[in-house]
This record gives sequence, structure tokens and C-alpha cells, in this order.
Amino acid sequence: MKPAVDDASARQHSGGPSPVPGRGGNRNSQARKPDPSDVEAEIASLFDRSTQELRLAWRKLHRTEPPFGISRDLLIRALVHQLQEQSYGGTDRALRRRLQTLTGEREKRGAPFDPAAVLKTGTTLVRQWRGHTHAVFVHDNGFEYEGERYRTLSVIAKRITGAHWSGPRFFGLNKPAGASAAAEADS
Repeated sequence: MKPAVDDASARQHSGGPSPVPGRGGNRNSQARKPDPSDVEAEIASLFDRSTQELRLAWRKLHRTEPPFGISRDLLIRALVHQLQEQSYGGTDRALRRRLQTLTGEREKRGAPFDPAAVLKTGTTLVRQWRGHTHAVFVHDNGFEYEGERYRTLSVIAKRITGAHWSGPRFFGLNKPAGASAAAEADS
């Protein structure tokens, strides 16, 4: 028969307290999430602090200087976000991985243009073409040009020019192909 070994695994299985802080044993000694009213009070106090005190809070939190030229408002917002994340929990690993995957896919493909996501209902697009001014009214489900409804801007651009155009490009809503690459090469 082997002698009893006094190790952590034996205590854990026997129901005794764990030697690892924060595990098993006395549940009252574990760190608790702060009361939401305490967190709200701490957030409210940020607005009363001087910019120098906010910069000091940033240094304590991130162990580095805040970015050069960061505004007081942005400094407060970043500190509020961090306080909320510490007390209520941040994004989980699965969500962060998914966001990184989506970001990578978007960078590979380039940013597609979706006029419904950019243009608000009621916006009027105006374009000068060969001495004439053309106005297009944006509806929630399409566009209106000279009293007629159209599904896409490209159809309107073709009607105006007589040639196939990218409607968003014709109305100046996105850059021509290769413009961003040329701009990056210039800088």
C-alpha cells in the first residue's frame, strides 16, 4: 500500500480547499464584479477630471503614454470603454476571431460599394454633365430621376450619358478603380 500523498490533486478530489487562489475553498474571498452603480459613478467622475488626470489614468491602464494629439473627449471615451470592459467583460475569443477573419476578407476583396448603406432616404444627388444639371432623389427602395423611379444609379447614369457607367462612380460616391492604389503610391 502506498502512503497518502499531500498534494493539490488529492485535496481537490477530497473536497478540501484548493491551493490555487480564486479556486474552490472560501467563495467570499473571490474577487467580485463591481456593482453597476459603482462603475457608473466612476465613469461619471471621469468628466470632472482634468486632462492631465485623464492622461495619468491612461498611463496606469495601458502602461504607456496616450497617443499624441488625442482629444480629451476621445481619451474619456477610451477610458469609459476600458472600465466597462473590465467590469462587464469584453468580447470573447470567438467573436474577436470572427471579426479578424471578416476584416481580412474585406481587405483582400476591397470594400464593395453598397448605396443603400451609404445614402440616406431624402438625399439629392446632383451631377453636371455636358452643360446640364441632373438631380436624383434617393428613396428607401430606389432612386427618382425626372419623375421616374429606378432601382439603380447605373441605369440613370446610362440614361444621362448614353453609355454604360457605374452609377455610384458617375455621381462621385466612390473613387475610380485604382485611385486608392495611386494615392498610396504618392504618399
